[in-house]
Amino acid sequence: MEILSVTNVDYTSQIDWEYASYQDEYDFNEAVVSALSKRLEEELRAAKHTHLSCGEVLLPCGLLQDISRQILDMADSELYGLRGCTLYLSFEGEQECRKLSTIKIDPSTVSTFELYLTLKQSTAGWNSFLPQFIKKITRGGTVMISPEFTLTKRKLYRSCSE
Repeated sequence: MEILSVTNVDYTSQIDWEYASYQDEYDFNEAVVSALSKRLEEELRAAKHTHLSCGEVLLPCGLLQDISRQILDMADSELYGLRGCTLYLSFEGEQECRKLSTIKIDPSTVSTFELYLTLKQSTAGWNSFLPQFIKKITRGGTVMISPEFTLTKRKLYRSCSE
């Protein structure tokens, strides 16, 4: 085996020979997670008065960011990525499950998959200790969301390999 020296290559700085970092991709993903979290927050604010009939919705710290990361992971293998997603947001209370909203991530793109997100009411909150008649009186009060949620995916197409 012969070792050839490379003498005609001019590296003037360390940047010339370093590999590209993944920081840009990480920053982009975090920006998408942040935007998606903000959109979910806006939908919950709107649903607070229309569907939940309450004055306040309390969420565990970081829940919307965790949900957004999972949504982004599920969209990663899709044909149009996150742009092809239609998200159905539901809330599972003590006695019923209510549809809160439908979010079309990019209205100009055909939906290639649907995600069903169901947030659940927390049963460990302070209001779980109240008698039922007091809960009815304070109906316009606070809804506490549990850190537990379900996120399911339904593809709207079938690829050739399936």
